[in-house]
Amino acid sequence: MKVEKLRQRLDRNRPMTSVTIHMPEDVVEDLKRVAPLLGFSGYQPLIRAYVGQCLRVDLERLESETVTALVASLKRKGVSDALIDEALGEIVRTATI
Repeated sequence: MKVEKLRQRLDRNRPMTSVTIHMPEDVVEDLKRVAPLLGFSGYQPLIRAYVGQCLRVDLERLESETVTALVASLKRKGVSDALIDEALGEIVRTATI
């Protein structure tokens, strides 16, 4: 994830939108019980945390699968492993700056 995008995700004052979701009552009760034990002010922030965690995992997995597919495609088209490794190294160095 790019640094600027990460900064935006960590901004506590970013715009919010309301979402309505139907959940079983027992799940909501469990969320209300667990939230303060995990340090959350209520069950809604806990739900946001759960959604955010799972979303980041899925985004990382999908981005990784895309890169893997791209590398395989480049190899099929005759691009050398050395050139692919050089390009991937360049991307990693740029992403960490």
